[in-house]
Amino acid sequence: MKLDLHTLGPLVALVALVILGAVLNSAFLAPANITNVLARSAFIGLIAVGMTFVITAGGLDLSVGSMAAFLAGIAIIAMNAALPGLGSNWGTILLGMGVAVLGGIAAGYLNGALVTKARIEPFIVTLGTMGIFRSLVTWLADGGTLSLDYGLRTLYRPVYYGGIGWITWPIIVFAIVAVLGEWTMRHSRFGRHVEAIGSNDRVARYSAIDVNRMRLLTYVLLGVLVGLAVVLYVPRLGSASGSTGVLWELEAIAAVIIGGTALKGGRGRVWGTVVGVLILSLIDNILNLADLVSPYLNGAIQGVIIVLAVVLQREKRTAEER
Repeated sequence: MKLDLHTLGPLVALVALVILGAVLNSAFLAPANITNVLARSAFIGLIAVGMTFVITAGGLDLSVGSMAAFLAGIAIIAMNAALPGLGSNWGTILLGMGVAVLGGIAAGYLNGALVTKARIEPFIVTLGTMGIFRSLVTWLADGGTLSLDYGLRTLYRPVYYGGIGWITWPIIVFAIVAVLGEWTMRHSRFGRHVEAIGSNDRVARYSAIDVNRMRLLTYVLLGVLVGLAVVLYVPRLGSASGSTGVLWELEAIAAVIIGGTALKGGRGRVWGTVVGVLILSLIDNILNLADLVSPYLNGAIQGVIIVLAVVLQREKRTAEER
């Protein structure tokens, strides 16, 4: 059986990074560091799983980082506003969680509706909503920071820092979403339709697939997962500002492409996206532990990785066409 190096490449890179990290710093494999890396990967990971479906269907979403900042802001405002009436309890926190998830559904529907019903290019739509969401949270915070009440923050903290043993809740939720996402992409009618639309939307229409509805659902799914990421993110810092979620869209798209999902759509790998998320997180962690380059260059490194991943995809597509 011939090995597909393009498929195995991300896994090989992941193993190589683990070995490199262990060699460069003895603290790399410490349980505390591994937990920290996986927990911080969960936010981007959840968003990247949703982005996998959007890109596989031939779409794109540049607004997810700004969307996350906006959802975190309105969730904090909702919890602080409900505090006098409901008190400092889990009812108030559940209200904030609901606001984040429902807000994600609404934001995802907005993006999807503009793409499918108004027939505007996804790049233009999400570039516009990226600016809208970022401006709204900055306005809500009056240019500063929205902070959750201290009592609520203390009560909410276990959602990020708690878990089962050393496995925290963000890691557990990310793992569950990743498994469900891979199953959906591989074995469900929705996943098959998403790949068919990304491959050729005209043929998909002739096959009686409701193309616009499926594409809209991918954006709604992404919005739900952004909301879920916010639910797990807010207890970490207990605040939101105009700088929250900066470059999250770059990291999510990079993870999807590194994992082998075709940028032009038609082929999606949720498991590959998970590997891509871990690769990016490990690179960031190794650079910080080894103090090799300035942390301010992380965005540049991610940009280079995206370009290289696209080049490799193009070479594979060219080889397949020969």
